[in-house]
Amino acid sequence: MIKQLNAVITGISASVPEYILTNEELSTMVDTTDEWIMTRVGIKERRILKGEEQGISVLGTEAVEDLLNKTGAKPEEIDAVIFATSTPDHIFPSAASIVAENCGIKNAFCFDMEVACSGFIYGLEICNGLIKTGKYKKIILLAGDKMSSITNYKDRTTCPLFGDAAGAVLIEPTEDDLGIIDAELHSDGVGYKPLQLKAGGSKFPATADTVKNSEHTVYQDGKVVFKYAVSKMAEVSESIMKRNNLEAEDIDWLVPHQANMRIIDAAIQRTGLSPEKVMINIEKYGNTSAGTIPLCLWEWESKLRKGDNIILTAFGAGFSWGSVYLKWGYDGA
Repeated sequence: MIKQLNAVITGISASVPEYILTNEELSTMVDTTDEWIMTRVGIKERRILKGEEQGISVLGTEAVEDLLNKTGAKPEEIDAVIFATSTPDHIFPSAASIVAENCGIKNAFCFDMEVACSGFIYGLEICNGLIKTGKYKKIILLAGDKMSSITNYKDRTTCPLFGDAAGAVLIEPTEDDLGIIDAELHSDGVGYKPLQLKAGGSKFPATADTVKNSEHTVYQDGKVVFKYAVSKMAEVSESIMKRNNLEAEDIDWLVPHQANMRIIDAAIQRTGLSPEKVMINIEKYGNTSAGTIPLCLWEWESKLRKGDNIILTAFGAGFSWGSVYLKWGYDGA
């Protein structure tokens, strides 16, 4: 009897820029204060990728190089490189292909996928499907964004929110009761207008007016997005636990998307988990979009143990949201 294959994370890495943009510095750029930002979203500082011609592939390359070193995986063994990002270096070619080239990965097919802040959990479901075919043995899933490249630093409502980072995981097949056990993913096009980057695509190509009107930066109707995010992220976290007959005491870690502390608190309350079981690093990194969940897992790696029950949950543009239940694949170093 052939056992079913599961996709399991066998290694994780991340890359964050050196430059730290504090609330104090931000208050010299736009009308805001440390107290205002901390009270509303819980962010103290964020990392910013500085320099000319520095795209998200820079952080992605650093993360993958470290991942290969940590896991001992060879570039020629990688079957696929998938990059969940809303801020690729170019519309084409893919940032995934640039990272692969930089890292000497020549035998993989590569593509980018865009689901904004939900990118990592959507990417895990895609990787799980590829692994279950039995054709692919080693897949690298990247997730991250250079949000500073699409942030309007004259908009006090959005510029305090975002930072830059990228995470990478190695995903392999296993016949053990480990890895990605279940995923629940959703989308609702009602989110088209409240959260978008209006210009730069085929509907609104770049013009002098789109640049002048700051239409190449993030627009967000904060009240609408907050309302949906609070309810949907908390709801789907509870739903996936019920689907898998999990109680709060069965969960070792909840890893929520790091967008707003009030949204995170709602997910904690809905799942009934104690705050000690929740990964939170929003205070020092802000919202790195698709990068937040792998960034948390990377920071907490040393505390993770093989078989740990982990719930990942995110909400992003689209609207897109979802949750993944996985069993961690190895003891953290």
